[in-house]
Amino acid sequence: MLPTAARRAAGPANIAKSLERLLPKPSERPPTLSSLPASLPRVLSRTPDGGVGRRVHQVRWSEKQISDSYWVVSRTQFKLGGSHGKAWGKLYWKGKPVSDKEERIRGTLKYSWAEGPSKPTRAGNTEAQASGPQRAIA
Repeated sequence: MLPTAARRAAGPANIAKSLERLLPKPSERPPTLSSLPASLPRVLSRTPDGGVGRRVHQVRWSEKQISDSYWVVSRTQFKLGGSHGKAWGKLYWKGKPVSDKEERIRGTLKYSWAEGPSKPTRAGNTEAQASGPQRAIA
């Protein structure tokens, strides 16, 4: 009896893992199921509403340890099946709005984008890596 009760308690977690195993690898998934960073038109065209109302950020902001910065997308215009296009929105930098009016989002094809606000990466101390190895002076 106890093993069955234990299986029932852990059921939803097991179901989620089973479903995840049935999906193809992230690199092989169709664009609508992919969550990998890409150009902004590709990220926004995956969503059913064209990305309107979504928060997006440049991946390099997270790499530069900039937190809570993002664009709130207000309008999109796609071409070539969502691989190219334009987007407009409002920029929030470190949690504060930069301007009240809508503006065109620049760098949509130049940089990698991801959904949600930026979060600093946990790469460790970048200053120690940049200075190189330390030598002992004898």
